[in-house]
Amino acid sequence: MFKRRTPEAPANPPEVVKPGGKGRPTPKRKEAEKRNRQPITAPSNRKEAYRKVRERQAADRAKARQGMAKGDEKHLLKRDKGPVRKLARDYVDSRRTVGSYLMYAMFAIVLLSMLPIPVARLLVLFAPPLLLFAVFAEGLLLSRGIKRLAAERYPDEDAKGVGLYAAMRAMQIRRLRVPNPQVRIGEKEKV
Repeated sequence: MFKRRTPEAPANPPEVVKPGGKGRPTPKRKEAEKRNRQPITAPSNRKEAYRKVRERQAADRAKARQGMAKGDEKHLLKRDKGPVRKLARDYVDSRRTVGSYLMYAMFAIVLLSMLPIPVARLLVLFAPPLLLFAVFAEGLLLSRGIKRLAAERYPDEDAKGVGLYAAMRAMQIRRLRVPNPQVRIGEKEKV
């Protein structure tokens, strides 16, 4: 009378398929470990291990150097990253600057100082300060120009230090600039 009766279970219960299931059984641990296992290719001695590490590091550095020279954003230093800095590089690289010829001029001045001609010695006396003043004035003009242009094109980006960045890049010899110039001299429409 007070017996609990359970309904009889059907012989073949219907399979319940959960949405998003993987549709296959979970592999045994031994099978998963066997699949993940790879042959060990450890070096035989410490010298060989160090050699392999040095080779790998040299390859990584060469790849980073190439990426930096091309202007690849992933490989650039923190000071060179961002659209504002790229704009500053292109702005400077599209112009001929006095600063990029400063080293050549100073070398010529040193050669002139060795001549026993009085006019050459007078030139050696006044040329360096005039050149440095010209480079300084040019740096100020470039700095103002790039700050104005960056504010127009990228109002939401941080433009802190971009003027000094452009002025310093303008003082470098064009072939030695890193990242390499991406625009030619006179291509101001790309900037």
